[in-house]
Amino acid sequence: MNIDQAKIKEILLQASYITKEDSLKADIFVKNREGDFLDYFIRQGLLTPDLLGQALAEYFKVSYLDLNTNIPEKSLVLKISEEVAKKFRVILFKELKGEVIVATDDPLFANIKEEILKIFPNKKITIGFSLSEDIDALLLFYKKALDTRFSKIIKDKKRVAPEIIDEIIADALGFRASDIHFDPQDKEIVIRFRIDGVLQEAGRIAKEYYENILNRVKVQSRMRTDEHFSSQDGAIRYQKDNKVIDMRVSIAPTIDGEKIVIRLLAEYMKSFSLDDLGLSKTNQKLILQAAEKPFGMILVTGPTGSGKTTTLYALIKYLNNPEINITTIEDPVEYKIPGVNHIQVNPQTNLTFAQGLRSIARQDPDVILVGEIRDRETADISVNAALTGHLLFSTFHANDSASSIPRFLEMGIEPFLLSSTLELVVAQRLVRKICEKCRYSFKTNLNEISKSLDKPERFFSQEEITLYKGKGCSNCLQTGFKGRTAIFEIINVGAEMEELILTNPSSMQIMRLAKKQGTESLFVDGLEKVKNGITTIEELLRVANPPEEINENKVVVDKAVVKKTKKITEVI
Repeated sequence: MNIDQAKIKEILLQASYITKEDSLKADIFVKNREGDFLDYFIRQGLLTPDLLGQALAEYFKVSYLDLNTNIPEKSLVLKISEEVAKKFRVILFKELKGEVIVATDDPLFANIKEEILKIFPNKKITIGFSLSEDIDALLLFYKKALDTRFSKIIKDKKRVAPEIIDEIIADALGFRASDIHFDPQDKEIVIRFRIDGVLQEAGRIAKEYYENILNRVKVQSRMRTDEHFSSQDGAIRYQKDNKVIDMRVSIAPTIDGEKIVIRLLAEYMKSFSLDDLGLSKTNQKLILQAAEKPFGMILVTGPTGSGKTTTLYALIKYLNNPEINITTIEDPVEYKIPGVNHIQVNPQTNLTFAQGLRSIARQDPDVILVGEIRDRETADISVNAALTGHLLFSTFHANDSASSIPRFLEMGIEPFLLSSTLELVVAQRLVRKICEKCRYSFKTNLNEISKSLDKPERFFSQEEITLYKGKGCSNCLQTGFKGRTAIFEIINVGAEMEELILTNPSSMQIMRLAKKQGTESLFVDGLEKVKNGITTIEELLRVANPPEEINENKVVVDKAVVKKTKKITEVI
């Protein structure tokens, strides 16, 4: 984009998208090197990418073309030659009978209309504005396969390792991959991207070039280059063309060589709010009611990669204001939120979750986020913090919300302490969303659905059902899916659930009571998204099992145990 950041700030101020006070706070944010000022506005919820695009389009006196949601087909984009597209940073957005509409991030670029007119003579040329990242994503259509580019780099015998790494990272960012895998095999290295939670092969490199690539990654991650038989972890702040990407790197020895996995900490996640998570209105209300309490504990459970951190960060951003002190302890700190105190776990200095949590408790916090409760000591301190007037958020590894409570009790936490502090347990998974560009509906019936889902009549009241799928297009890399959303299972710990916890219950007993009180399982929440055309049954079954039929009337609470435990609580 041929416009400096100072000018963008001036445009936003003049158009009243931000205030002078916002601008001054952004200057402090930039001075502290936490990011650029646009990053600050987006994190604070003052600006969205669409609002920024509209503001800049107004400045250029052209229309704003949102290439993120209205993605032109690859065949249409390629009607403009690669040379012209990259030189003028222009994308063919729409071709009409007597007019073509093109998108660019620099509408003032000299001779842009003349060049497009050469391709489409006798047609009216209309130029619109689009954001640079959306232009970059569509310029990927012109890129040859990674293998072809690797061959060219190797043939040219230039700086092979850095150029190959640059190409891989550029593609991963363009496809919005969350992870890059370098998988060593006998004679070659397979490059795979995790896109929307699923690994896809992206290219292959001859093994003879891998040592240089491996050493470069180690040096940039500040790892030992002479260590080949132990796991190592590090981080890279990758800078390219005014873009800064934070990456977490893990290297582990395998029998075929050292495997690299790079986690890309996506910038777009910083602007995520509770509204973006996929919560139903009922579930969102439950979470907000618990988050607005002055003290207590909210647990978010699920396997690695289920979006737990995103949910907690969305809650932190919702609560974040100058009147409260929010402190987090994480391993690692993935995203920094202005106004929040982030502490990084560091075992080398004995800064563990438990030790850090003790320190935080002496820092007069209102809200505490513990990245993960892994052991008895951290669990004890977390419960005591929630009991002594703090609102505490944390993640916990459990298969579902009901099994979290028995697991906590098994760690040695007293039932009366847990029942007094636990406010909400959230279990979640991520499912891929059907690509909006190629989504279509189709009619099916219970007999067809029963081939993949047992006893579908439990979930569908009609014989004929309308469902949705994605055909596969250039927008979704022919997968039929683009983007992800979460499915949730939430247990609200009210008076009756508190009484049940006092009896040291099983997960089945907890789920019986939760269902009686209105809790929907992960699968049932996901099925609503299936019926609404957001995902498919097959995708839902990939991450969640249909619930077992539970007799809701068999919730048995031992009143004697409750009475005895209540007396102990009163004495304490």
